[in-house]
Amino acid sequence: MKQLKAWLFLTLQQLIPRSLLTRLVHWLTRIRTSSVKNFLIRHFVKAYKVDVEEVLLPVPDGFASFNDFFIRELKPRQRPVDPDDAAIVSPADGTVSAAGSIEKDRIFQAKGLHYTLTDLLATDLADVDNFVGGAFATIYLAPYNYHRVHCPLAGRLTAARYVPGDLFSVNAATVSLLPNLFTRNERLVCHFETASGPMVVILVGAMNVGSINTIWTGELKPRKRGVADDIDLRSVGTDTAVAKGDLLGWFNMGSTVIMLFPASVTECFATLESDRMVRVGESIGSIKSQSVNAR
Repeated sequence: MKQLKAWLFLTLQQLIPRSLLTRLVHWLTRIRTSSVKNFLIRHFVKAYKVDVEEVLLPVPDGFASFNDFFIRELKPRQRPVDPDDAAIVSPADGTVSAAGSIEKDRIFQAKGLHYTLTDLLATDLADVDNFVGGAFATIYLAPYNYHRVHCPLAGRLTAARYVPGDLFSVNAATVSLLPNLFTRNERLVCHFETASGPMVVILVGAMNVGSINTIWTGELKPRKRGVADDIDLRSVGTDTAVAKGDLLGWFNMGSTVIMLFPASVTECFATLESDRMVRVGESIGSIKSQSVNAR
């Protein structure tokens, strides 16, 4: 019965106008009429059992719209960052969808399904070669999760590329059935240079994700077609250096974060298991000691 429901949900997604639905959600979640936005926030909190005690602003009156609540900031020290230099910390609150080694250039999506680095990064082969045989971790953010994304390691943003694409759901049912899901959907690919080598953090869009924001790009609205855009980091006016745990951006509605590390740290997620619940700042892996010492 569970598998049948998953197939029916995937079929429904293929039939409905996903982009139109996402634009509708984008409009609805930005309504500023107090009665409407408070109704949406209160019912969302009740339905998903959101912990409002950790939220910085009062709920619902402290938020101008439902989307402002969705991308809510937390009170200080709610997400302490592991200080160990070797610790890779979770960039988001969510559930581990998959993690482990990259087999040559293939990344595990779900049982029987893989996708390639080349398709995911949508860039030149030199960038792909950095991560062949490396390590990855995929974290799914459910609607009730805190939706800000933070940096797994200290580093400097060296490139950012917006890749237009589709807007399928990224929940477990769709991940298990739809081939190449993460290379079909729109995404923002952020390349960093760290003391341990290159690192990529990818924000994957999804159905009902009205847009993706980062501190460098501002709001990036979904675009189904067109060529990938390289973000001009020289004109952003914001320092591209980030400490471990610093804010990178946020999803306007739920989605997925994928991290990539090079072969030199290929065992970094050896103990990270699928379906584990994680929170921003907690250690989810470690880089090799020689990589840390190399600094």
